[in-house]
Amino acid sequence: MVLPGLIFVNLLRAEGSYDYVVAKDGSGDFVSIQSAIDATKAFPDKPVSIFIKEGIYHEKVRIYSWNTNLSLVGENKENTIITYSDFFDSIALGRNSTFHTYTLKVEANDFTMKEITVVNNAGPVGQAVALHVEGDRCRFINCCFLGHQDTLYAAGEGARQFFDTCYIEGTTDFIFGEASVIFSGCQIHSKSNSYITAASTPQHISYGFLFLNCKLTADFGIDAVYLGRPWRDHARVVFKNCEMGAHILPEGWSNWSGTERDKTAFFAEYGNYGSGAATDMRTCGSNSLTEKEAEAYSIENVFQSVNKKPWNPVLDL
Repeated sequence: MVLPGLIFVNLLRAEGSYDYVVAKDGSGDFVSIQSAIDATKAFPDKPVSIFIKEGIYHEKVRIYSWNTNLSLVGENKENTIITYSDFFDSIALGRNSTFHTYTLKVEANDFTMKEITVVNNAGPVGQAVALHVEGDRCRFINCCFLGHQDTLYAAGEGARQFFDTCYIEGTTDFIFGEASVIFSGCQIHSKSNSYITAASTPQHISYGFLFLNCKLTADFGIDAVYLGRPWRDHARVVFKNCEMGAHILPEGWSNWSGTERDKTAFFAEYGNYGSGAATDMRTCGSNSLTEKEAEAYSIENVFQSVNKKPWNPVLDL
């Protein structure tokens, strides 16, 4: 049995190990997440950490490029929530409005986030980004990202991003972008019959999106989901050792309508299982990797190949 007083003491110890504490009830250093970020030193000499107590934070949060070596740690992902509701039409900035709809935008390198839920709660009204991340060496651990179309924008040419044991849900193209990203042990949840990924991997980058040991699930009644389609030429997406539900279509992949991007796309699978994992009817030039080819799709090799500067995101998880 854990006594309430002991819980309180442990919480104080946890908070004491952080540079700042955010709490909506005023018991911390700041009542908003953005105000804590704005108080941090630019390009700090040592890592900066912010502890965020339970609460629903109605904020549009931005981690600027000078906020390097920053960590945001929530009390728990179930009750530590950042939410906003911008969407394409509400922004009204022309054809590129999507990129302004984020709830959380991470421009800085060496960013870590743990135990936080990020939501774009605009609903099924078109493009509405929850997380926009373009920094290099960015980690998201045991977090949730909730939205509909375009939930997670993984941006930044040559940027390396790592999602560990996260939950990501959406409808159309809800994981998209040009970064080199590994999703490890994540749940990828489809809320409509549409496309999971829309990668735009640059031609000179060897690895785009890699899903390792993930679980693909869907809302009740959803039964026609594609693993992805190429947003730009040379898109690269691989699913390895993932559980795929029956909602995944037998053809697996689709081309971007009205284009010939399928001719340069690289879509591949290895060791997947479940009702949607059969590859005998796959289309759009998809590949079944050999055991030797699949060995290259590891955390260490992918991130080393994309950028020669060493980075192992699992060292201190």
